[in-house]
Amino acid sequence: MKSEIQLAFEKCRKENRPALISYTVSSDPNKEKSLKILKSISHHVDLAEIGFPFSTPIGDGSDIQTSSYRSIKNGFKIRDIFQLVKKYKKTNYSKPIILMGYYNMIFNYGENKFLKDCKKSGVSGIICVDLPWPENKNFAKKCKNKSINFIQLLAPTTTKDRIKKILKDSHDMVYYISMLSTTGGKLKVSPRKILENYKKIKRINSKKNLVIGFGITDKTIKSLRSADGLVVGSLLCKTITNSLKMGQNPVTKLDKVVYNLKNKIL
Repeated sequence: MKSEIQLAFEKCRKENRPALISYTVSSDPNKEKSLKILKSISHHVDLAEIGFPFSTPIGDGSDIQTSSYRSIKNGFKIRDIFQLVKKYKKTNYSKPIILMGYYNMIFNYGENKFLKDCKKSGVSGIICVDLPWPENKNFAKKCKNKSINFIQLLAPTTTKDRIKKILKDSHDMVYYISMLSTTGGKLKVSPRKILENYKKIKRINSKKNLVIGFGITDKTIKSLRSADGLVVGSLLCKTITNSLKMGQNPVTKLDKVVYNLKNKIL
């Protein structure tokens, strides 16, 4: 049986476009609005990543850190993310949910309990930023046994030999980090160079759904539309921050931003 993630990519392929993947932080700016944001942008995205806020991240830039700070300040607990997913998956237009975060939180919660709650709430995939291959093999196997995708990460510095091994162990989606930076950094390499690196990976295994993340904004997304999928996160977190500063509704503002992103890749 095909996963929700695989079916989403197949649908996009038939429509001759990349999958649009959003990233927002759980409980930002609060639990109620976090759910409203997900429901609103679901009309435009194909998959939705939800970050669980962490006080000492290694991959998050300032925009996502600001979102995480708001969430933690509001009393976020890891169980809140499962409540959010459960409520979201009951709504119309719900899309596959991918949780993105750090292994320390999963370890403290308990791997087995975490995966059990993922399954019960309707999580389709997990990205664990600080659990690289091959250290992630055991956890990735546990994910697979629960029919949850463990999404491997590749970087511009990943060697060809290592890419082959990671792709062999990967599930239905692989995440290519476009540049050596934290999230939200200005694109340090040209879209042409990113796609060159991307195509080298695709030549190794063309069947894998390979998405690009980091540095993708409304200004860069169109030039990368030949990818299987594109992840936009920092722009969305920044939009929430700016709308709160201006006294505007972040749900409405974010809906417009994501709608415009979608139109750029059609």
